[in-house]
Formats: sequence, structure tokens, C-alpha cells
Amino acid sequence: QVQLVESGGGLVQPGGSLRLSCAASGSIFSFNPMGWYRQAPGKQRELAASITGSGITNYADSVKGRFTISRDNAKNALYLQMNSLKPEDTAVYYCNAGLDYWGKGTLVTVSS
Repeated sequence: QVQLVESGGGLVQPGGSLRLSCAASGSIFSFNPMGWYRQAPGKQRELAASITGSGITNYADSVKGRFTISRDNAKNALYLQMNSLKPEDTAVYYCNAGLDYWGKGTLVTVSS
């Protein structure tokens, strides 16, 4: 059993940046892939970005070129660097490990 805890969310103006972190209670080395999902108000949860154990990344079209996902297996951590944020990026962001484990989420609000 692995517990995931997200941090780094908050209120940011359009065009700003945030870096989300996900800390795992155990080793993430075997989880493939790991990912960040997001759920906007009134919408279904969707994949924002994922990364395999070998570092292959995948991004939703809506975040390509603006978001960067990374993982640090030594620190049991997953990250999401979000740049050029838009109001439509407003959502609760969830960390996922191997499609089995979920964090409780961190809220990102993009607003002026």
C-alpha cells in the first residue's frame, strides 16, 4: 500500500507558474506509469500528464508545451511544472501511481 500526498497548489494569475509535488510513502520505482490527473468543476477527471519508469512522457493536448512532468525515484516523488497557466487549467490535481493509487488532490485556481 502506497500513500500519495500532493502539495503546491494555490491561486495564481493567468500566465503564472506553479510546481506541484507528490510525495509517496513508499518506493515508486515499480509504478509504471505515474501521472497527474485533473478534475475541473462539473467535469470528469482527465489525464494531464504521465511518465513511465523509463522516462517516456505523455501529455494531454491542452497542456503540451506548458506542463512538464518528472519523477525522482530516489526521493519517491513526482512533480508537475506548470507554466503559462490559463483559467481553464483550474482544477483539482491528483497524483496517480500505476493506475492503482490516488492522492487526495491539490486545488489549482488560475484567476486574476
